[in-house]
Amino acid sequence: MIKFPKIVLTFVGAALLLSNMQSTYAFHEKATPGYDQKIPEQIMTPNTVKTRIGDLNFYDGIPTEETLTKVYDNLDFIRGIDVFLNFIPATSIEGIRLGMKSVGVDNSNEVLIFDNLMDSTPLFLTGNTDTVYACAMLDLEKDGVTVVEIPAGAGPGTVNDAFFRFVVDMGAPGPDAKKGGMYIILPPDYQGDLKPTLNGMQHRGKDTRATVMVAGKEQKVWIAQSTSYSNWLILRGFLKDGKPEHASNMWRTGLKIYPLAKANNPEKMSFTNGSGKFFNTVHANDYEFYQELWHVLQKEPISFLDPELRGQAAAIGIQKGKPFNPDERMKAILKDAVQVGNATARSISFKSRDPKAKIFEDKQWFTGFVGRDYQWLLDKGEGGRNMDARTLFFYIATVNTPAMALQIPGIGSNYAMATGDINGDILFGEKTYQVTLGANAPAKDFWSMVAYDPQTRSELQVPGGSKYPSKNNKRDDLVYNEDGSVTLYFGPKAPEGKPIANWTETTPNKAWFAMIRLYGPLQPWFDRTWALSDFTLVK
Repeated sequence: MIKFPKIVLTFVGAALLLSNMQSTYAFHEKATPGYDQKIPEQIMTPNTVKTRIGDLNFYDGIPTEETLTKVYDNLDFIRGIDVFLNFIPATSIEGIRLGMKSVGVDNSNEVLIFDNLMDSTPLFLTGNTDTVYACAMLDLEKDGVTVVEIPAGAGPGTVNDAFFRFVVDMGAPGPDAKKGGMYIILPPDYQGDLKPTLNGMQHRGKDTRATVMVAGKEQKVWIAQSTSYSNWLILRGFLKDGKPEHASNMWRTGLKIYPLAKANNPEKMSFTNGSGKFFNTVHANDYEFYQELWHVLQKEPISFLDPELRGQAAAIGIQKGKPFNPDERMKAILKDAVQVGNATARSISFKSRDPKAKIFEDKQWFTGFVGRDYQWLLDKGEGGRNMDARTLFFYIATVNTPAMALQIPGIGSNYAMATGDINGDILFGEKTYQVTLGANAPAKDFWSMVAYDPQTRSELQVPGGSKYPSKNNKRDDLVYNEDGSVTLYFGPKAPEGKPIANWTETTPNKAWFAMIRLYGPLQPWFDRTWALSDFTLVK
């Protein structure tokens, strides 16, 4: 044992005593009133706090009745906004279902087809005028395991679930690689022997099919499983010689949808032509939005959404198996919340503040798939989900597939949107604009540019004018510039001295925005060695 001299011990003891006395003196000097110690200010709440919702008052940290009212009203308001922004994908699918039902297309064997292309009459989020759509709603709760047969030659096709999540591609970007074939879609609660096959883009053109008994015969099929009962099947057929008849006939004779259990005696396919018909497939932007969402949650299984999303909806009274009956206070708050939510979605979609949305650094054109991820995951998922990016897409568009997000030359499609001119100003329908596409546009199949209405986000309606507000390099006899580029014009009247074939009519006293589609996009689009100009005023 080490022995220290007494003088050393005495010195150390005195130092400790002095230190303790000093600490006690400082402690008592700085103690927070009502406490024995100095309490860190950052954990305390003042009796009055000034905020954007007004003064919040407390007694020793406990909110007053007036503050409680303000805070809970604000909390319900915030949750109402969150539900609007985060559930747009679900109500968008519901809007499509309701719109199709309104024209008599409700069962899986009933198909809405646009024999004469989609014109501006129906309301359909950024639909195109350039491919022959064929779409159906699958009800896996009613029909169980469902078979979809698609013909050879099909363009891009996709199945999305009731939250607009990707299920499987078909046709050009699908595993059949335009050769056609048989697909099976499994319900979310399926417990049988069938298992999903490898259906990714990397498996395109490879035979990953399973052998399944269909109508008493062994068939090679691709299998996918959905997370929901309601699913939207959307198929596109390309024009032939600039005309839709070939694609229309392809769907009417080659598309088959039926329950696997009824494969021996399926119901006859029924096709309804949607061209020239007025119907609405766009979700509500007012209080009805919450009612649309309530219906979705009643239809789908609990497993359809994770607890976080279900909890958001339940926080404002929307829950599976329970009625949605908010009191007058809550209803007034939600009516206000949906208006702010709608304004927020419009701001995000039309004037994104995310620099990653821009396709070209020095131009106004932006992408709907910010981050090039169909799941909108930030930094490969390390940053979670980019919620604003998802809102941007689904408020303005439909159809979710990796084929529109990935960079695979010649496969799928890529889009770019512009909601302003070269200066970022609104595109006014009473003014005339021009935009130039460089020579050799990088689209293996074709490109098109369509004008849309910012209110409906659907094709621009021109009263008494054209029903097809677009230009297409396969359908239209465009006049090209000497260098191979092409200049398109948008305005209420054809600009004097310019080719009428290159002009798209707009509506005075209304705004509009544009989308360019590249079907079969090629490498110059991905590496940005090809570009198109911004919109500029024609003076």
